[in-house]
Amino acid sequence: MRAALARHDLASVFRHLSRCGFSQRRIGQLTGQSQSEISEIVGGRMVMAYPVLLRIADGLRIPRGYMGLGNYDHEVHTQVEDALTTGVTGAGEAEEIRRSLQHAAETMMGTSLPETDRWWQPLLRTRTPPPGLIGYSDVDNLEHLTRILRAVDYQYGGGACREAVLAQTDYARSMFGASCTDDVRRRLWLATADLHNLAGWASFDVGLYTSARRHFALALQQAKANDNLSLAANVLYRLGRIHLHRSHIEQSLRFFQLGQLAAQEAEDPLTVAMLHANAGWAYALMGNGDRAVSALDRAQQEFSRGMDNVSAWVAFFGAADLSALTGMIYAELSGHEGNDDGMDSAVQHLTTSIEARGAADTRSAIFELTALATARLKAGDSRQGIVEGHRAVDLAGEVRSVRTVDRLVPLLEAVEGESDDEAAALAQRIVILRGG
Repeated sequence: MRAALARHDLASVFRHLSRCGFSQRRIGQLTGQSQSEISEIVGGRMVMAYPVLLRIADGLRIPRGYMGLGNYDHEVHTQVEDALTTGVTGAGEAEEIRRSLQHAAETMMGTSLPETDRWWQPLLRTRTPPPGLIGYSDVDNLEHLTRILRAVDYQYGGGACREAVLAQTDYARSMFGASCTDDVRRRLWLATADLHNLAGWASFDVGLYTSARRHFALALQQAKANDNLSLAANVLYRLGRIHLHRSHIEQSLRFFQLGQLAAQEAEDPLTVAMLHANAGWAYALMGNGDRAVSALDRAQQEFSRGMDNVSAWVAFFGAADLSALTGMIYAELSGHEGNDDGMDSAVQHLTTSIEARGAADTRSAIFELTALATARLKAGDSRQGIVEGHRAVDLAGEVRSVRTVDRLVPLLEAVEGESDDEAAALAQRIVILRGG
């Protein structure tokens, strides 16, 4: 890159800066040029005028000597220079130490002002070298970190942990080439499959549906290759939930049905219960009351069987979740059939699920409060519905989840049917939270 600067090959310079996180608009702001001028230069237009070259060098804080425009003060050191020289010229460790000490002294003495407007720019990432030999402890560590990240997702939303999940997934994949026993390798593949499963779920939670499907596809392949049908069924459940959320009800039902077959073959009653309960919700959304109730009955039967040594990917599904899904099913069926008893049952089950939630279940509590508030408003209990609606909005503002905001839409529609000021205030809060 120093050679490109010396021959004034600004197209190469600007393209390299773009790869390091500098947009064309940002480069133009720094150099006093329009975005169209930057685009033309990237496209091959040469810059010959000395004043323009000088402005570009000074704007990007590239030492003028790099471009043959003046003396090169070796003490000058900027983030742009980092982007243009890292991995090309390289400094010896002695020079790195000298620069580090100089920077520390200048920072602590106050002679170097922080460039806060540049802190957002991405750092050049140096990947952690994967180990050449791995054992059970390495896989144990992956599984432990996955449990921690999954807990963060439940409590704070996919946006709070997705980048960490992706980084951990990449690191797990980098270990595939390491030496290990066959048993360790199988466990590594399974741990990586569950990381992809979590990466897909976190991606879904922030609205990145294509990325979610990609991770779920890898998780499903790896789970099936390891003959772990319980994990495969869990992935199919999550694929179903994406399509349920996106209102592709029939497709979601097919995923749930595929998952039911896998879970039954795996002899995993908890996963069977979870899949039948979600299938019941899909049937309810389709207005098929008989099949919804039948699926719910099967879910309750399977749940009552219990299971020891529950896998991490399904351990979240407990009595509160089954109660919440029961409430969702009755609320949907009541809306289709105009059955007040069904809405009363929905309120009862949703209230039970919310009472069982703790701080670790924030996102689930938001979903259930939203559904409960909507059910109360539809049942005519506007005062309590508005109170619970405010609680849902309060919590939704604390998590990083597009899904929780999406799920506020039915509540917004219900509250807009009310005429009092309290309802209008809740509606306004939802609109603001949705970016309106």
